[in-house]
Amino acid sequence: MQDTPKNKDFFQDVYEVVKLIPQGRVCSYGAIANYLGSKGSSRMVGWAMNAAHTLPDVPAHRVVNRQGLLTGRHHFATPTLMQELLENEGIMVKDNQIQNFEQVFWNPSIELI
Repeated sequence: MQDTPKNKDFFQDVYEVVKLIPQGRVCSYGAIANYLGSKGSSRMVGWAMNAAHTLPDVPAHRVVNRQGLLTGRHHFATPTLMQELLENEGIMVKDNQIQNFEQVFWNPSIELI
């Protein structure tokens, strides 16, 4: 994917939302896209998150797919780092899936109103 000024603005918007996800909570790519008014752009949120792993102030480990799967884990320094970071925040993960997903899910469209 080519990095255009429009993409950079969208990526920055994504990062600003991700920075608001509280410790011990997670959000999905789709929920972030929906909040940003781009309901069909969850894949673009994924691209933004792939580019965020070197940004120390963006908690990329808190963004998972709509089923609570750690689909972005391969983009971290080690394949288990995403799970370790989530578990350090009290989130239970088994077989690369958040166990109490509904309880820890943070929806910006509800939480940021």
